[in-house]
Amino acid sequence: MSSHTDHSEARSDAPDEHLPEGRGSGAVSAADDPFADPGLPPHEHRRQDIDERAAKRSERTVALLFTLSMLATVGFIVSYVAIPIDEIVYIWPFGHVSGLNFALGLTLGAALFCIGAGVIHWARTLMSDVEVAEERHGVEAKPEVKAFVLEEFAKGAEESQLGRRKLIRGTLFGALALVPLSGVVLLRDLGPLPGNKLRVSAWEEGSLIINESTMQPLRPEDITVGSLTQAMPEGLDPHSPDFNTEIAKAAVMLVRLEPEDIKDERSADWGHEGILCFSKICTHIGCPATLYEQQTHHALCPCHQSTFDLSDGARVLFGPAGHPLPQLRITVNDEGFLQALGDFEEPPGPSFWERG
Repeated sequence: MSSHTDHSEARSDAPDEHLPEGRGSGAVSAADDPFADPGLPPHEHRRQDIDERAAKRSERTVALLFTLSMLATVGFIVSYVAIPIDEIVYIWPFGHVSGLNFALGLTLGAALFCIGAGVIHWARTLMSDVEVAEERHGVEAKPEVKAFVLEEFAKGAEESQLGRRKLIRGTLFGALALVPLSGVVLLRDLGPLPGNKLRVSAWEEGSLIINESTMQPLRPEDITVGSLTQAMPEGLDPHSPDFNTEIAKAAVMLVRLEPEDIKDERSADWGHEGILCFSKICTHIGCPATLYEQQTHHALCPCHQSTFDLSDGARVLFGPAGHPLPQLRITVNDEGFLQALGDFEEPPGPSFWERG
């Protein structure tokens, strides 16, 4: 205990010359006290500060970097439009990569890098690099502080030479204006414009109705009362790369009811001798609504239990589906085969925001 007290007293009795500046009565040098403020080193002028030709070279370098950024942004947009999304190229040392992804990453990276490099070179060679020490002040902003800040801001703007270096100013604004276009162009990947692809299917006037199981055209006698037959239009090749896209809109089911059981007059007119043809794509999220109950003439979607009354224009009886299954107008051709009289009157499948 006495040892601790002795040390405390020794520290309290230490002469002022061993204390940092401001703590004692005398000032000392940094050599005598390692905690003393060494101050700022003498300012050394850069070559650009004393040689206007060197300053001009730096200005042209910065402008070149900003110009390269603009060209890279234009390259990004051109690559996005011109390079196919499925194109694979060999690039050493990366190997086989997506040409589009590589071009987009390279050009966007170059655009951002050139802006950053240009700003750094500008700051290091042309902007003022004089170090200024400032005492800490209170958090509150007094009127004189605000005036000081505005004055310093104006001074900094003047020292940046942004107003004087018109070449830098113009190319910087150009680069900053073009870089955001990269993000705007990427918005196109929210999805290609569908056009009318969601409104039309492979059905057209005269299309034969083909049994999905046998791939043979159907006759009226092939459809018996109480049965459900799944079908599609002729001309669709199951081995075609776009088959799934087309069948998702064109798949249909045929049922045969007794004429007196059909409640909807228009639905009966669009059929043939009690044979009705409806899209089998549920209008909720697109599952096949092909669970058929022959006594009630109801078609059930197994995904979320949407139920449609095929005897009453396929109207929705239950579930989250928003509208009836579209019906296809059918007839019989001269050879006795069932055929379509045109496409669906309404788009098949789930609702979409463009649907009128």
